[in-house]
Amino acid sequence: MAYKINEDCISCGACESECPNAAIKEGDTTFVIDPAKCTECVGSFSVQKCAETCPVGAPNPDPARKETKDQLLAKWKTLHPGQTPKV
Repeated sequence: MAYKINEDCISCGACESECPNAAIKEGDTTFVIDPAKCTECVGSFSVQKCAETCPVGAPNPDPARKETKDQLLAKWKTLHPGQTPKV
């Protein structure tokens, strides 16, 4: 499932540069994750980099956007054509 950033976000921007899919952008009051680009770092890392780097734990799985690992990997392949997934 895609991740989303909750209201605990302090807008520090630590997560934005860590996202391998450029899915994180600054919103009106907090950073936001584009669910169409979020692969939970499947294909790039073994952990969710946004959650790992956030000092307040604002990025969390979005229960409204459940996806299997195969679906996330297919999305990653669309976002990174011609590349080989790392994990």
